Order: sequence, then C-alpha cells, then structure tokens
Amino acid sequence: MPLAKERQRPQTTATENDYRKAVCAASTLRDKALVEVLWSCGLRRSEIAQLEITDVNFSEGFLIIRTSKTGKPRIAPLSPSARHALRKHIGKRSHGSLFGMTTNAIRLCLKRLNAPSAHAWRRGWAVQSLRSGVSETSVRAAAGWSSGAMVARYTRTLSGELAIEEFQ
Repeated sequence: MPLAKERQRPQTTATENDYRKAVCAASTLRDKALVEVLWSCGLRRSEIAQLEITDVNFSEGFLIIRTSKTGKPRIAPLSPSARHALRKHIGKRSHGSLFGMTTNAIRLCLKRLNAPSAHAWRRGWAVQSLRSGVSETSVRAAAGWSSGAMVARYTRTLSGELAIEEFQ
C-alpha cells in the first residue's frame, strides 16, 4: 500500500532582522525581555508563560524549563543581551512569574510588535544556533528534542543556505 505524500508547507522563520525590528518596537522592559528570551532560547509560548523568576540563573547564564512539552525539564542558554534585558525587567523582585503572561497574551504581544509567532522564533533560534557553530546535539538538548528529526524539520527550508555558509 503506497504511503500518502506529505505536503511541505512553508514555515515562517524569524531572522536577525525580525529580532532587531521587534526589539526596537518593544516599548516596555517586559516586551524587550520577552523578545530577547525568544531570540536567545527558542522557547515555546507555554514554556515562557510558566517561567518563574527563580528559573533564571544569571551567574551561569541559563533558564530552567521545569515542564516542557515532553514533560521533561531542561535548561536553555541565555545570551548576554537576554540576561541584561531580564535583569532590567525583573528589577528587585525575587519571586513570582517571570513575565506574568498567558500563552495568548504572548501571542497578542508579538502581534502588537508586528513580530513573527513564537514558533517562528523557535525555528529562527535553531537556524541561528547552527549558523553560529552550535552542534546539532546541543541544539537538540536546549530545545528539548529527543532526535535530530526536529532539527532537520525546522531547518529544512534553509539547509542549502546553511551548507553554502559552512563551505565558505
């Protein structure tokens, strides 16, 4: 019995240009920190909504995602600019919700900033990480993927571009 052909749908992928535009469009410390975390970590909306202030490790530069889609905890690295934005956003608070936003509020915030969806940021983070020389194994671990299939799926449309960059 022949298998049904899976149709490839183009997937929006956030770019560095999208990141710069969103940071410029963000008018609050919270929105800037949200954009920085999306670009730095590639988290899902549900993971961002569940973050607590105590999940941020500034000294070692990572976030603890206690409950992911797979139900397994993991850590996600924070860029220096994301750490800086989070420090400013948190201020003197020491506990409570990191962003105080539901998944829908995150979606609406991105829409207000005229920014790509959170999942487009996740794809963009994966592509940017690979471009920067991060190993596929590390990208899989930080994203919470158990196999390389998701990395391949997320980067499929840009794999030719990535190959050209690597060979140059």
